[in-house]
Amino acid sequence: MKHVQAACIFQTLIFSQKDEFNYSQEEALNYNKAEVRKYKESLDKVHARYKVVEETELNDGSIMLKIRKQYNDTTDVSEYFNL
Repeated sequence: MKHVQAACIFQTLIFSQKDEFNYSQEEALNYNKAEVRKYKESLDKVHARYKVVEETELNDGSIMLKIRKQYNDTTDVSEYFNL
């Protein structure tokens, strides 16, 4: 029998605005920064354990967020956050 002893998710998320909105790069960047902030706040609200590995502003005003987060709260995943 097998069971998951520990699990962590590594995600690369892109926060961007739809082209049809015709936002300037600066406007898109401001909206995307707000979306990233809301996303992090939502993780904090549910007490999710996460670590931002990389946060990069791209030339088109979008933001790339590489994040490592806990899969569930039933196991110790400290090893994933101490890398």
